[in-house]
Amino acid sequence: MEREDPKVQKERRLMLTLLGTSVGFATLSALLVAKDLVPKQSQSPDRLPPQVGDILVHATGHTQGEPISPDALPLGGPFLLAYPMDPKTGVVRSGDPKSTLLVLRLDPKHLAPEVARYADQGVVVYSAVCTHLGCIVSLWHPNLGVMQCPCHGGEYDPYRDQVVAGPPPRPLPLLPVKAEGSKLVVSGTFSGPVGVVG
Repeated sequence: MEREDPKVQKERRLMLTLLGTSVGFATLSALLVAKDLVPKQSQSPDRLPPQVGDILVHATGHTQGEPISPDALPLGGPFLLAYPMDPKTGVVRSGDPKSTLLVLRLDPKHLAPEVARYADQGVVVYSAVCTHLGCIVSLWHPNLGVMQCPCHGGEYDPYRDQVVAGPPPRPLPLLPVKAEGSKLVVSGTFSGPVGVVG
């Protein structure tokens, strides 16, 4: 059996190394190009979460889509269901249930400090998405002053931002607002994650 010249062996190893490196770079380049060809998921404006500067509007009823006036909110509840609206485009962010909000006016003297810092003139805004299974909190108990989820009876105290009954693992997150004239304007982001957390 004839032995291969060491110089030829060295050249062959070099060629294989160069070929492997070239294939590796070609694969990497193809992946980078392919990544840019995949359409990026975009959120339409109606599916975005509340944005700073959005105005709160009625979510239901004959006033649906109209701005909520702080003065029109009855002191001590009940809450109103609301959506945020982009004031520049008029797009109501109702395309994602996580943008459903509970708006109510409470006596500022009775608000816990952690709630008062998100409120303006006693107006507080909570996410309406129950932290248990993601249902919409839609019941108000005037005698108890609590918000309730109709699915499994979870109850939330809006004065203290606490779960007071039922299975929800954590309170509803607060959304900071400011009263600007006859409108309520979003002034920050939610105090925590909205809805069910993995």
